[in-house]
Amino acid sequence: MKPKLLLATNNPGKVAEMKALLDGLPLDLLTPADIGLTLEVAEDGQTYAENAARKAEAFARAGGLAALADDSGLEVDALDGRPGLHSHRFAPQAGATDADRRAYLLQQLAGKPRPWTARFRATVAVAAPGRETRFAAGTCEGEIIPEERGTNGFGYDPIFLVPEFGRTMAELTMDEKNRLSHRARAVQNAVPILREILGL
Repeated sequence: MKPKLLLATNNPGKVAEMKALLDGLPLDLLTPADIGLTLEVAEDGQTYAENAARKAEAFARAGGLAALADDSGLEVDALDGRPGLHSHRFAPQAGATDADRRAYLLQQLAGKPRPWTARFRATVAVAAPGRETRFAAGTCEGEIIPEERGTNGFGYDPIFLVPEFGRTMAELTMDEKNRLSHRARAVQNAVPILREILGL
């Protein structure tokens, strides 16, 4: 019987990415919906690690299973590292969509000299009942461009150019993205932790 790992997110885009990234491991990957778990965790920590730990620990407790969560953000140098931790809550309007957030970010950058260098940063937390929470991190360097390109991905992907490909994150295939994205690197760095905690 394969060990179970709960993916501590309700974001379908993240679930698809995580499943693809963990595909090579002998794991039974579960989503909160798979086990009938409805949980919203406040992401009010001061760091990506704090937010990831809050999610992983809350889901691990509620589900009685090892859980993996990530927190990530976009850091734009011309905006002194913003939106960063507040990437998902960056646009001022209530109920903002990904498109609203992208538009608001570009408004903030208007008039600032290009290139608008930036990076995606992710921290993964692995929590299991009775175990200490462990962390892994990853980054992906790039730049923000003023026009949206591509339909893959979510969030800020359509305006985040990956220089080595000359394409935005949203123009990459899932395979390409899963080789170089911040989340891919963080999850890859978490694999030894998963092997240890789950006895793989």
